[in-house]
Amino acid sequence: MTLTLMNIAMRSPERGGASYRFPRTARLWCAAPMLGLLSGCDGAPSRNILGSYFPSWMVCALVGLALALAARATLKALGMLEELPVPAVVMLAIGCAGTFAMWLIWLS
Repeated sequence: MTLTLMNIAMRSPERGGASYRFPRTARLWCAAPMLGLLSGCDGAPSRNILGSYFPSWMVCALVGLALALAARATLKALGMLEELPVPAVVMLAIGCAGTFAMWLIWLS
């Protein structure tokens, strides 16, 4: 008997279901590398700011956002903001560059 559910044919184990398609050794060799991904980190990088622990990526993102806002204000004051072809993309790039630079300088 074949049960069709969401275009997936599921057969009973007696007739060679999904667990019978691949040999046991092949399933073990595929599962072993995936178990290494479950180990994770020994601790997330965080900073103590006014008694609260904040993730370091959040602090770096806020610095990048502040840098992008400062760059936008500077470009607008100089009259160069209108000259940029896609200002939103340029501000996003400046913010990302500031975030990544802060991460490299502060946490490496």
